[in-house]
Amino acid sequence: MAIKKNNNFIKLAALRCRVNGRAVQKMVETGKRLLDFLRSDLRLTGTKEGCGDGECGACTVLLDGRPVNACMVMALQAAGRSVVTIEGISPDPRILHPLQQGFIDQGGVQCGFCIPGMIMSCAALLEKNPQADLEAIKAGMSGNLCRCTGYEKIFRAVEQARRELELKNAQR
Repeated sequence: MAIKKNNNFIKLAALRCRVNGRAVQKMVETGKRLLDFLRSDLRLTGTKEGCGDGECGACTVLLDGRPVNACMVMALQAAGRSVVTIEGISPDPRILHPLQQGFIDQGGVQCGFCIPGMIMSCAALLEKNPQADLEAIKAGMSGNLCRCTGYEKIFRAVEQARRELELKNAQR
């Protein structure tokens, strides 16, 4: 299918996926990035565009549980897959995820622009490695840049979340 936009024909394709646990079905431009689909089509603006080149990590989301730079993934690559954004990181939207709470408690947020991407990368890290030590945390965040902090408060925030998640898992 194609539509005319600004005197050009744009190809559209059907996209079916899950976003934050919810089934989504939309017609999207074949050249649209996942970042733009999330922000423009779904109005999930927590995912930020920093560099647009996959270098800063501000746009990190989880695609089938793995962190990806949404600026480097085409929307149609999410077909039949699960996408989680910062808006869906907590199973209960009324309660902050331990990573979100840790960033608040430890003062890990400065301007806040990079934080959603950092939280998504760290969520994937702690899911894969629940006992991640400081070196593993640093490695897991290596694709995320922050221009405001010295990272120490961010590392403490992730360590706090790791401890809280360990306690929750131990109680199950």
